Amino acid sequence: MAKQKKALWPWHLLTGLILVVIAGCLWCSTSLISYEWRWNRVPQYFVYHAEVAQHASGYGRVEAIADDGADARVTLIDETGTEQILRVARDSLQFSQGDDVAEGDVIGVTRHWAAGPLLWGLWTTLWISVLSGAFGLLIGLATGLCRLSKNPTLRDLSTLYVELVRGTPLLVQIFIFYFFIGTVLNLSREFAGVAALALFTGAYVGEIIRAGVQSITRGQDEAARSLGLSAAQSMRHVILPQAFKRVLPPLAGQFISLVKDTSLVSVIAITELTKSGREAITTSFSTFEIWFCVAALYLVINLPLSQIASRLERRLGKSD
Repeated sequence: MAKQKKALWPWHLLTGLILVVIAGCLWCSTSLISYEWRWNRVPQYFVYHAEVAQHASGYGRVEAIADDGADARVTLIDETGTEQILRVARDSLQFSQGDDVAEGDVIGVTRHWAAGPLLWGLWTTLWISVLSGAFGLLIGLATGLCRLSKNPTLRDLSTLYVELVRGTPLLVQIFIFYFFIGTVLNLSREFAGVAALALFTGAYVGEIIRAGVQSITRGQDEAARSLGLSAAQSMRHVILPQAFKRVLPPLAGQFISLVKDTSLVSVIAITELTKSGREAITTSFSTFEIWFCVAALYLVINLPLSQIASRLERRLGKSD
């Protein structure tokens, strides 16, 4: 064990040096274009203090102002004698005790922490990925089995679907779903985006499952049938569990690609992570900082997926 560590440390050192060189090249490139890094502008696009204005409900006066920690509790009395109590941030208070107020006047604001556009974009990317992946897996399973069916119609239709989807760009498919199918059926942009991604993923998953099932020797099915299982039971209980172990790595890779492909739904005005990043750049002018953060957020999603798939693959490998 000691010899192994001694033999590996130079390679780890080389890895570190390569990363340092890449970071140095990046710093030099930004220096050549006179880019000024403004990381202080980035946190507000994750979380920020939202302000909600508090208005007077009618004409009246400020009856009393009482301290309540960092806030102020303001008591208003209108012309009918009705009391209105507002709690606002003390530094935002616009009136003093005894001042007259009109209906709709802003007395002050309340502040609370709110998710910024990058977090909302991350959430949109997550739920679109989960829905598209779930439906894509079901579609792919059905497609893969149809590709292996003895029924010529099922084979032909599934083959046509796979070839059409794999032979055309995902961006074009999203446009077709939104502007043609979505308009005819009155679908929302979110539904059209999820449907396009699910069908795109289903075509690739179908081919992965077909290849996995065909990799299982025919003797497995024959042994299951000889034990009295039907064709469906043999596929469900014998063939598919073994095929799943073999296709897990390409399936994980396909779902990781799906997470990145969700960036394309921004073309139909869905504000996912990439579109949120573009909008943040237009207001912050921090191009590199925002794109680095967007890339890091995609990594936050995909790295755990890779780790889960690797652990599941090792665990299933031990059960052979």
